[in-house]
Amino acid sequence: MNVSRKLALRSLAALACLACCLPASAAPEPPADISIISSAICPIVYPVDQTPSARGYRYVFFGNAFFINKQGYLLTAAHVLSSFRNGGGQPHILVDRPMAPPQLLPAEVVAVDWEHDVAVLRATPNPFEGKYKVAFLPLTAEPLLPGKSVLAVALRPLKIQNPHTFELPAKESFTARVLNYQFTQEEKGAGDTELFLFSHEVLLGQSGAPVVSADSREVVGLVDGRWLHPGAISSGAIDEPMTPTLGAAVRIHYALALLQEKGIAWQTAAGASGLVQDSAAQTKNSSVPVPLSLVAAPFPSQSLSGGEVLLDALVNTTGKLEDIKVVKGESPFREKALSAMRTWTFLPARADGKAVEARIGVTFQFPQTYLPAAAKRARDYAEPSANSTDRGAQPVATVEPDSLPNGAGEGSVILFDVVDRQGQIISTTEVYGLESLTTPAEAAARQWRFAPGKHVGIDTETAAVAVFIFRRSVLPDSVASAKKSK
Repeated sequence: MNVSRKLALRSLAALACLACCLPASAAPEPPADISIISSAICPIVYPVDQTPSARGYRYVFFGNAFFINKQGYLLTAAHVLSSFRNGGGQPHILVDRPMAPPQLLPAEVVAVDWEHDVAVLRATPNPFEGKYKVAFLPLTAEPLLPGKSVLAVALRPLKIQNPHTFELPAKESFTARVLNYQFTQEEKGAGDTELFLFSHEVLLGQSGAPVVSADSREVVGLVDGRWLHPGAISSGAIDEPMTPTLGAAVRIHYALALLQEKGIAWQTAAGASGLVQDSAAQTKNSSVPVPLSLVAAPFPSQSLSGGEVLLDALVNTTGKLEDIKVVKGESPFREKALSAMRTWTFLPARADGKAVEARIGVTFQFPQTYLPAAAKRARDYAEPSANSTDRGAQPVATVEPDSLPNGAGEGSVILFDVVDRQGQIISTTEVYGLESLTTPAEAAARQWRFAPGKHVGIDTETAAVAVFIFRRSVLPDSVASAKKSK
């Protein structure tokens, strides 16, 4: 694991020596609505005292959580709850009150995804129905491109070794820039989790705090910890002064998948419900599902060559994927693709005003984009069986993107195609991608040929998702240029 996430109960001197701020020119000043954001944040604690002292109840501090709706649901990083994992007691949250000290409330653990480090809690009783000073934060499935500004707010006790409830936690905030995206394994042997790295150090106890877009004020991630391998940042990624250690945040993507699975509503900045069953976007009929939140996969580190994986999956009426079938694809690319797809969420297809199931085709391409153009791979596949009754659109011919400049960096592009009943692409939507990578990916995708999808044995309009995973060249610029010139 590349993230350090050790939590509280260290000396104040050790915490003070970790403090670090970006130069004033590195990012804009914090906005005036810090207090609004902090009203949605609660420290996760465990009460120690049975009766209060003059300073209130003494507690142990673990990290942060934040409200996402008026029903009292909160999100946090799963590792913040690790002390409670095997019957280690009942977590509590410290909730602010107007004209009164903060109060301890029990927090029920509703769902935990240890593999991707996200968890859902619920405060009991619901503080939105009582006299508490609380708010909730909107979420967005839209990933931020490198260079975009983010704002993080966290609460930590002033006396971290001996905190009490009558003492208000300190509000800590910082602005930073998104640097790039990296995959890691949050638990040994688990699947891959995509983090985004930002240009500010994370202090002990800030884990679980929300990271919001500086533009939309929607949550885009949860503070995970400090990134221990800054060498993973390409030298030309962002022209910005670097802190001694970088911050890392888990993409909100994984929390949305968990909320969708449990049927828990969340809000966007526009006030729309993020729950599929309540979404205002789902009022019109649609023959194909629409991506809600997708994530790519890492390029297998052990692979010296590229690969391609073709899959077929069912999007059920709640927007989750079921019955994922591997059509073509070899290890280790197959495992990377399956791990990513299991976290995807969609707005389901609709007919007669109701959500319906629909199959989609998915292609993960891991191109060798630093090879000369003459070595670019084109792949042909056999036509799907005419006897298949239900399937998504499947490519029968693919090509890899043209070779990239050696300094183009690495990253992913996700395209969403609608393929008609003749196998022609009638629309393409860019779900995510840097412009330098999206242009060659789209140019390659326009050359692909598809077999149309089927429903009850009849050719039909279906969706196809294309995921391109680019990796940085391991060759020096001079060597790469020489190979291309040949």
